[in-house]
Amino acid sequence: MADKPSRALVMYGDGLARSVDQSNTHIHSLASVGTCGFLSLPHAPPAETENERIVREFAHLLDASEAYTLASGLKTKGSENEISTLSERFMGLKAALVTDSSSLTSFGKQIGLDVLQLSGMCQKSDDSFPFDATATELLRLIGFEGGKCLDVSLYDSVFVHIGGDNVGLIESLIGGIMRMAQPGSEIAPRLHLSLVLSYGSVTDKDVSLFPVKTPQDGINPAFQGLVPRQSYTMRGEKTRDDVRDYCPMLVAQWQDAVTRKDLVDTLSFEALKKLSGSLVIPADRFIHEVAFKLWKAPKYGA
Repeated sequence: MADKPSRALVMYGDGLARSVDQSNTHIHSLASVGTCGFLSLPHAPPAETENERIVREFAHLLDASEAYTLASGLKTKGSENEISTLSERFMGLKAALVTDSSSLTSFGKQIGLDVLQLSGMCQKSDDSFPFDATATELLRLIGFEGGKCLDVSLYDSVFVHIGGDNVGLIESLIGGIMRMAQPGSEIAPRLHLSLVLSYGSVTDKDVSLFPVKTPQDGINPAFQGLVPRQSYTMRGEKTRDDVRDYCPMLVAQWQDAVTRKDLVDTLSFEALKKLSGSLVIPADRFIHEVAFKLWKAPKYGA
């Protein structure tokens, strides 16, 4: 635990988990120095559109599924069903969303996020380090400027949503941020950096390609009820009945001298399944883990 509250930068590669390959050295470098794991999601509702999926999965990352059902009209608003902002839920948390998605822009505003346009922020600087100016601006939003940690910041946390065929943009931004937050700098011990990659829309073929559920072969069916449930399939004392046991989000988190280091050296499904330290947690617990680092929430699971 740090002796001061951290400031969080969450890079969310929406649907980009399949696009990462060996050439994405900055992404793998982040995974190799941080702690990695899976974030499980529920199944998609039938006939869900791509825009609906984008908003729904982002809502799960922020534990805002209830807000999503209200905002999308799936649940009727009333005196007991009002959309709570992130600030109301997490001790005055100041947060921003950077995205080019119009549907996500609308939802972000409804849950109290300041929304900034990604395309307006993406400026190539030079051929050696493209998008370093963008990385600098993202760090400035959370109070890191000129290699210094300022006493006051515009935001406690910034979520950057990047979709489409833009794994190269995430690669460049991660590289720029890691160069500016070298261990020993003022930034490194206060920056909590997360990289989340999702699979986007999934198909039946993905069930066998990216399974997170541990096979229980050889167990007598009569004793199946005695096998302990994995914690990600529970919410408190209640069973989560709609857990998708495949295609989880991949997550790597790093904060110098704060986060643990596991044995993962590449950000891939196979590496995380064999070597990650965090294993699987529900996606809606992610924001609680981040908010804890910002001193805005109690420790998840404590």
